[in-house]
Amino acid sequence: MSLISEGIENVTARELPAGIRQDGEYVAAPRIALVRWRSSHSDMLHQVYVNGRFAGATIDTEQRQMIVQIPGSFESAVRIEVFAVPAEQAHVDFGSEIAQPPVDSGRVKISLLRSQNLPAGATANVFYDAGSGQIDYDQPLNDCPIQIWPSWMDKAGFAMAGFGIGDFGWDSAAAVGFGKGIFGSDAFGLDADTFEWISQPLPAGAYKFGVKVLDQAGNESAASEVGPVTVTPAARAAEGLTILSFNAQTNELVLQIQ
Repeated sequence: MSLISEGIENVTARELPAGIRQDGEYVAAPRIALVRWRSSHSDMLHQVYVNGRFAGATIDTEQRQMIVQIPGSFESAVRIEVFAVPAEQAHVDFGSEIAQPPVDSGRVKISLLRSQNLPAGATANVFYDAGSGQIDYDQPLNDCPIQIWPSWMDKAGFAMAGFGIGDFGWDSAAAVGFGKGIFGSDAFGLDADTFEWISQPLPAGAYKFGVKVLDQAGNESAASEVGPVTVTPAARAAEGLTILSFNAQTNELVLQIQ
């Protein structure tokens, strides 16, 4: 990993005005922020990440500000990070290597193994207990069935996925393979494909979840259960902040929330 966070300080983000009224008040431009920082890395370029996603890179070693797009949601705060990188890696996305904070959006993500044994055309439904401790399998949590194979996808091949399921003669040439799915989930290169389902925001609590697979003939599998999963919705972002005082000697800042 080539991201460097040491030596970068005084990172600030300000919303840009879309216009100024006669009384001096401004109208903020939605979803746009000006990010500024100080850096001791005079021979490197800098990258900006918004909520762990690559937002852009500087074009020279002297640049210390950048305009970035930010999410339009006012339900949670936006996390902005600045890193120094070598010039040759300025446009490499290192988002997957940044340490992510605990998920607190109130959503639950369930990863499912797209096994070669699952039939084409099969769907999955997710159920939960609504905090009662007993999963209700009469009403799925997802709005519509989850398509396990959303489009035509080549499977493992004759004798590798079961007779009549794969393509005769290919012998797993189209399997996901090492490094593309779950390491060690099954035979090397096979049954390594996964897909994910993310719930709508849930109230705070601990929930159990169950998944059932339904084939095109209407046959339903036994439930695979997981949990309890603790859900903590994100705190709303602070609004109406004003500075009451700042002591430069003690570096003490006093804010007021309206």
